[in-house]
Amino acid sequence: MVFSWVTPLGVCDSPAVEQRVMDYSNLMAPPVPPHKPMSPRPAHCQGRLLKCVFLGDGAVGKTSLIVSYTTNGYPTKYVPTAFDDFSAVVQVDEQPVRLQLCDTAGQDEFDKLRHFCYTRTDVLLLCFSVVSPTSFQNIGEKWVPEIRRRCPLTPVLLVGTQCDLRQDVKVLIELARRRERPVLEEDARALADKIGAVAYIECSSLTQKNLKEVFDAAISVGLRHSDRRARRERKGKILLLHCKQTEEDNTGGDGPGELSGRLKMNRWSASVFG
Repeated sequence: MVFSWVTPLGVCDSPAVEQRVMDYSNLMAPPVPPHKPMSPRPAHCQGRLLKCVFLGDGAVGKTSLIVSYTTNGYPTKYVPTAFDDFSAVVQVDEQPVRLQLCDTAGQDEFDKLRHFCYTRTDVLLLCFSVVSPTSFQNIGEKWVPEIRRRCPLTPVLLVGTQCDLRQDVKVLIELARRRERPVLEEDARALADKIGAVAYIECSSLTQKNLKEVFDAAISVGLRHSDRRARRERKGKILLLHCKQTEEDNTGGDGPGELSGRLKMNRWSASVFG
């Protein structure tokens, strides 16, 4: 797949998000050249929708990840998230794809509300901070059990955030004071294999290291999942229509009509499912 950036939109779908964008109006420019935006397309040309849900403990950098990608800036202060939606448009193989980027709350008090975000999700980005061993531990203890309950068929991308802090002296001193250390990349890759994640990528929202790679991987995986779901839904509609036709054929009780309907069902099942 070939990816190119179309519009870096911090588009908001709720008052809460509008307030967030206002809070981020004073963004720090990243120390790397940003990707160049192209002219936005009209709304009716913005192609298929792809829903990406970001999960993980609070303060691991989920919002910064989205803001850095969609605005080429970096939020200078931490604003706890409730549930926010951001939007962007990208080109995939010269076709526009609209990204719905769902930023969720990682705090325990939002656990009962978070499941509303999972409906028709195309890809889950499971995030932890590489300088927060607790957030890494919670991937297996909290987040994986939750997504297996809520959306077991949705593909997962494991993302290690804040990799620019792995060599930060102040961070290392604080971790040493708590007798902790940064999460090793090999440990994260082992966890990705264990939980069945499609990939593990480390990135930095501040320097934008591997930032595009995270979203490119999410888009590629999400599009494939969306295609598979569409095929399942088409088969389901065909089955529903066939069952309805069979029921109509069978009206009038047992007899040739019912036998004919069963034969049709068997032939259809063989043709669709092999």
